[in-house]
Amino acid sequence: MALLFLLAYLFGAIPSAVWLGKFFCGKDVREYGSRNSGATNTFRVLGKRLGFAVLFFDVTKGYLAVQLAHFLLPDQNNLAILEIAAGLVAVLGHIYSVFVAFKGGKGVATSLGVYLALDFQTILVSMLVFFIVFLASRYVSLASMIAATSIPFVSYYVFQHDEPVMVFFNLILCALVVFAHRQNIKRLWSGNEPKMNFSNPKV
Repeated sequence: MALLFLLAYLFGAIPSAVWLGKFFCGKDVREYGSRNSGATNTFRVLGKRLGFAVLFFDVTKGYLAVQLAHFLLPDQNNLAILEIAAGLVAVLGHIYSVFVAFKGGKGVATSLGVYLALDFQTILVSMLVFFIVFLASRYVSLASMIAATSIPFVSYYVFQHDEPVMVFFNLILCALVVFAHRQNIKRLWSGNEPKMNFSNPKV
């Protein structure tokens, strides 16, 4: 079990935006744009190809962290709880990555990967919420927070996932994502939050 949580954290902590940006472009995304080591900032400063690559890796590491529970502890009676815990640890690893001085991304893409493994129906609805808000506003941060906030309600009221551990997990993930966007909230409030532009990168 200790190995599960260690590997889940290390999977989540992989700073794909930083490593891919340095390897392919010789640039550290933390020195540009929002200075965040996530997929959104990669799109903004290094372009669509690397942006989609980082998005893919960040989603995958969340998904694989959950699958680790199946691989390492397949016969545990509390496997569902271990899956949820591994997913939460992976998201925390992404936000507080040991590889980048505990200053990682916002956890959205990694949370997406976790939910693809745990609750596919709910995340599909929340992704639809994300795209509707994003297309209407062009703010990735706003769309991410509203989509994350929709998860507890969609899971509980639409799909009747009323298990206490799942309800708790949904609330914690929602709170983590919103907390990680606290600087974006300030910029949105002051009107300084940049909108997503898929044109040429800025570096």
